[in-house]
Amino acid sequence: MEMMSVKDYWFDLPQEQIAQDPLPDRSSSRLMLLNKETGEVEHKIFRDIIDYLQPGDCLVLNNTRVIPARLFGVKEGTEAKIEILLLKRMENDIWETLVKPGKKAKVGTKIIFGEGLLVGTVVDIVEEGNRLIQFSYEGIFEEILDKLGQMPLPPYITHKLKDKNRYQTVYAKYDGSAAAPTAGLHMTPELLQRIKDKGVNVAEVTLHVGLGTFRPVKEENVLEHHMHSEFYQITQEAADLINKTKDAGHRVICVGTTSCRTVESAADEQGRLKACSGNTEIFIYPGYKFKVLDALITNFHLPESTLIMLVSALAGREHVLSAYDTAVKEGYRFFSFGDAMYIY
Repeated sequence: MEMMSVKDYWFDLPQEQIAQDPLPDRSSSRLMLLNKETGEVEHKIFRDIIDYLQPGDCLVLNNTRVIPARLFGVKEGTEAKIEILLLKRMENDIWETLVKPGKKAKVGTKIIFGEGLLVGTVVDIVEEGNRLIQFSYEGIFEEILDKLGQMPLPPYITHKLKDKNRYQTVYAKYDGSAAAPTAGLHMTPELLQRIKDKGVNVAEVTLHVGLGTFRPVKEENVLEHHMHSEFYQITQEAADLINKTKDAGHRVICVGTTSCRTVESAADEQGRLKACSGNTEIFIYPGYKFKVLDALITNFHLPESTLIMLVSALAGREHVLSAYDTAVKEGYRFFSFGDAMYIY
C-alpha cells in the first residue's frame, strides 16, 4: 500500500488566529491570492475577487442551507439532559444523529424536546456509535427545528452566534447541512450581482455538508482515512452551464471545497457533467487530477485535515504550506469565520 504521512500536513497555528466571530461586512475579509504554478502570493480584500474573474468564467456555488441541527432535550422518565446533533436525513422522519451522552441513548429511549413539540425515539445504533432517531411531531418539521434548534457551529468556535443567519451563505436554498460551505460566507448579494454584471456565469450545485468535514485525519497513513459520505445534486441547468464553459475554453472556479468535491464527484472521465444526484465519499489529495475545476476560492483549513490535502492537490503541498506560513505571519484569520484564499 502507498504511504502518505499525515504529519506532512501539519502547521503551527496560534490559537488567537482562529476567528471566533464573523466580520460585520462579509466581503471585507482578507483574500490571499496563490498562484498554483509558481507558489507566489499576494494580499487583497475579498471584494477584489471580481478583478480576477473574467467574462465567460463560471463560478460554482454550493446552495445548501445549514439546518439548526443542534437540539437539547430530556430523556423521558428520568429527565436526564441529552444533546443531539442531526447528521443526515433518512426516510420516514428518521435521522442519523450524534447523541451526547451516548450511553443514555439505548434503542427504545424516548427524548423529549421543547416540552413535547418534538419527540425522538432511538431506533438503531449505527457506525461510530451514531444513533438513528425517529421523530414525531405536529406540523412542519423544519418550522419546529427553526424554533427549537441551534446552529451546529464547528468545535473550534467557542460561543453562540448572535445572528443565526451569519452562518448561512446569502444564496443558501436547500436545507440539509450540518456545517456551512464557509468559502461562500464572504459573498454578498451586491458582490454577486457585480460579478454577474461583468459577464461571469454562476452555476449552483448542492452538497449537504456533514460534520465529518471537520474530522482530523487520525491515521498516520492518510490513505487509510475513511471519508464521510455526503449527499449531492447537480441540475441539468448547472451541468449544461459548466460543460459550455469548458467547451468555450473558459475557467470553472469553485467557491469552496464542497462545490469542488461535488463537480469532481459527478464528472465523467472526460470532465463532462450531467444532471445527477447521489452520495459521495470523494477524497482529494496530492496526485489527484482535477477533471472540472480550474481555480478555487476557499478558506484556511485545519492542520492535518482532508481539506488542506485537497488544496495541496491543486497547488502543491510546498506552495500551500508556505502560503499558510505567510498567512500566520501576516495575521490572517483562520477556519470558518476567517479569511479567504484564491488558488488560480
